[in-house]
Amino acid sequence: MSDESDLKSERISEAEHAVIEALWDESPLTAAEVCDRVCKDRDWSMPTVKTLLGRLVAKGAIKTEPDGRRFLYTPIIARSEYVGSESRRLVERLFGGRAAPLIAHLAESESLSEQDLLEIEALLKELRR
Repeated sequence: MSDESDLKSERISEAEHAVIEALWDESPLTAAEVCDRVCKDRDWSMPTVKTLLGRLVAKGAIKTEPDGRRFLYTPIIARSEYVGSESRRLVERLFGGRAAPLIAHLAESESLSEQDLLEIEALLKELRR
């Protein structure tokens, strides 16, 4: 997988994200296989999936490979790279680039479970080593 910075400046939409999630779960997939994974839950048709796949190809997020009369789709960017980039963008936009206010907000809004708190504590301990 290449670096997320290869992704063009256009962001991945929520609909496109559903498609690339299917590809992150398993790839390569044909358009029909992607539709099998996302169409029913979202009430989409095959043309919708093909449009979204085309947009993701144009954005440099996935690639195509001919396979007879069909195409196979594979992510170019890794899920972890995308999540990291989107997380940084969120922290930058909403919290001035500082993660501590984000954690404080989540804690104050009771969005963090006891398990979340334990995992954050473990991460902090690991970072301090």
